[in-house]
Amino acid sequence: MSETDETIDRIASYREQLEQAPGTWPAKRTLADSIRQLMDCLCATDAPEEELLAIAAQVQESAERFQDQPRMTNLPGIAEGSLAGGMEMFMDRSPVVGRSNPLAPPVALDPDHEAKIVRGEVYFGRAYEGAPGCVHGGYVAATFDEALGLACVFSGVPGMTGEITIRYLKPTPLEVPLRLEARFDRQDGRKIYNSGELYAGDLRVAESSGIFISIQPEKFEALRQAQIDRQNSQAETRGRSTKPKV
Repeated sequence: MSETDETIDRIASYREQLEQAPGTWPAKRTLADSIRQLMDCLCATDAPEEELLAIAAQVQESAERFQDQPRMTNLPGIAEGSLAGGMEMFMDRSPVVGRSNPLAPPVALDPDHEAKIVRGEVYFGRAYEGAPGCVHGGYVAATFDEALGLACVFSGVPGMTGEITIRYLKPTPLEVPLRLEARFDRQDGRKIYNSGELYAGDLRVAESSGIFISIQPEKFEALRQAQIDRQNSQAETRGRSTKPKV
């Protein structure tokens, strides 16, 4: 089995295990779903001021309660699809596909090993509106960045985004199921060339091409270690600030 096949098999295994995420991740997903619902309602509500302020007080109370909870010191896996194969995957924190991140719609992506295509689905609610009734173009771009990045697995090496181009062909509708495809086109040295399309039904609403730069695994590990060091430093600072003064 090639290294590419092994990476794709790991991604498939990861998807199969999503519903059985360890520890508190299922609870985090439940909370993220509630926050998404809140965001969607807020963007379209015509509730009276007193109701808005009452809900704001409830949310503020929850935020303050949350602020005192312990923070993760060893974040699991990665939150970036383009790095699949370079580091272990667990993308619940991703702002695009993360089921535990309320910023994510989320986008569901599935690499098709036989067709060498990443297939995806996404539904953008009212919180993602740009032009009236349309998805903000920045979120369309972020969706392509994630999908094209994941298509790097078909090259056999992970990469990071070097350049991405979006062509907006039609307005991308809100509150409509969308599907997308992304594929690996070719590789030239460290440059990986990928492309993809986004559809509303049979209508192609956008297309994209991107260049991803292959990175050696030790670079990823250096980024991870820098993240850990930064978190430890912040934790020490918070600990000193909370100590009572004598």
